Amino acid sequence: MSALARVRAAYGRLLEADRPEVWISLRDQESAEAEARDIDARVAGGEALPLAGLVAAVKDNIDAVGFPTTAGSPSYAYLPERDATAVARLRAHGAIVIGKTNLDQFATGLVGVRSPYGAVRNAWDPERISGGSSSGSAVAVALGIVDLALGTDTAGSGRVPAALNGIVGVKPTRGLIPATGVVPACRSLDCVTVFARDLALARRATELLSGDDGLDPLARSASEIAAGRVDTPAARPRVAVPVERHLAGLADGWAEAFGAAADRLAQAGVEIVEIDIDPLLEAAALLYEGAFVAERYAAVGAHIEAHRDLIGRGLDPSVARIILGGSVPTAAELFTDMEKLDRLAMLGRARLEGFDALLTPTTTWHPSLADLAADPIGANSRMGRFTNFANLLDMSALAIPSGTVAGLPFGVMLTADAFHDVALARIAELLLSPAVDVLVVGAHLAGQPLNGQLVSAGGSFAGAVTTTPDYRLFALSTSPAKPGMVRVSTGGQSIAGELWTLPAAGFARFVAGLPAPMTIGRVTLADGRDVAGFLCEPIATEGAVDITGYGGWRGWLGRPSDHPVGLVPQSMA
Repeated sequence: MSALARVRAAYGRLLEADRPEVWISLRDQESAEAEARDIDARVAGGEALPLAGLVAAVKDNIDAVGFPTTAGSPSYAYLPERDATAVARLRAHGAIVIGKTNLDQFATGLVGVRSPYGAVRNAWDPERISGGSSSGSAVAVALGIVDLALGTDTAGSGRVPAALNGIVGVKPTRGLIPATGVVPACRSLDCVTVFARDLALARRATELLSGDDGLDPLARSASEIAAGRVDTPAARPRVAVPVERHLAGLADGWAEAFGAAADRLAQAGVEIVEIDIDPLLEAAALLYEGAFVAERYAAVGAHIEAHRDLIGRGLDPSVARIILGGSVPTAAELFTDMEKLDRLAMLGRARLEGFDALLTPTTTWHPSLADLAADPIGANSRMGRFTNFANLLDMSALAIPSGTVAGLPFGVMLTADAFHDVALARIAELLLSPAVDVLVVGAHLAGQPLNGQLVSAGGSFAGAVTTTPDYRLFALSTSPAKPGMVRVSTGGQSIAGELWTLPAAGFARFVAGLPAPMTIGRVTLADGRDVAGFLCEPIATEGAVDITGYGGWRGWLGRPSDHPVGLVPQSMA
């Protein structure tokens, strides 16, 4: 789709969706179309713009030239003179920003209702919350108005709304995307995040936005990123899950949905191990229940102090209460909590030692708007059980959809050490990808030299099978030794093999690495199923030993050592 066609479709969808509370400011369509024409012309002229043809939204605590920045507070509004680094990079790569989205005021909340611009309703059920604080960005993506959106995340604001609206939320390692031009919530913890409906786009945008800008003192340097970056999990990933008591209090059906997600990973070849995550949950509690809340007061406390008369009339009472409470802790209390956090971080790292990721539900429940109205603070506090610790402990995280429960989205989250962002995406692919059954008949059989390639692609053993009697098997002159199977019109026999199940993304990587003369084609099994399976180019069998009579590769390997090559025993003839 051209950029112009996509912009027109976005504005059409915006009118159709009729969710005015999603937006704090919107660009006029004529201006967006003019930029789209320019993007199309540049692409036609050969310019490489990897996000061309995509429409984006930006959370309104992130500066974007042409829009006021409010952070969800009319009294705080200002006109930025330059784009935030993330927005500048988004635009430089061809995305067209059409508006600024609503949020929990000053990015304080996980619910999406703490805004004088209106409560942002859930994309699936308007009686439910959208999650926050990046509420408008998540809903704009979930409703299909925009392709991707920027949010921020201090305590889970880039992950909770993703889960509650059935989309992907990437919370990168702290400082991977510079926070230049972002109104701080907690400056030392804030992350710019990316929402999209699909993981590949979310990850591509994240990569394009990443890298030191020389302006944010907390941005990670290229050398630090290169030294710490982990793009590939173990050949057989190990993923930790919380012990049962840590899942107490989940919404009805969510524990079962989480168990099903863990089972899908196990079926994809991942080792799932229950662990006690008490240190992580204790660290999570420090974010709001300890002295760290003082950083929120440092960010915008002076503004609220100067506008106390607006509390309840433009300044959200719950937000004001939390931020003004940040003036109470002393410096001594902050240092006490910092020491406690260091100890909890050490214990948490020890619990996660040897694991590629921690899998948890993203949040604990999906309250209605009425639930929030009845208990604004308590209902919100339940949302961050599994998200609050990640930025405190400098971890990367990724929220992905994992089906529905009672007609509403359910989401899970993968969390790991800093700079494991890409490795998390690889594990997430195992959950999101449909499964592909693959027949192997030689060196990829269990226990054979190349079986590890299947396992590293997420493969799991599905059972021993045989083909219909339409194939012949040859011993090829390769290293390591392997057979080649070809389909024949006459004179074939059944060949024994194994069926392995791979996630589609892992299957694609596996097939991309196959050397000639091996190919993947359709193979018919004795039970009538047609599956993807190993075949070889017929030319490779010229001069090769025909081992069909042995019934399969294992039969050939297990032949008597003194048996003449190529002579088929009578019992196998």
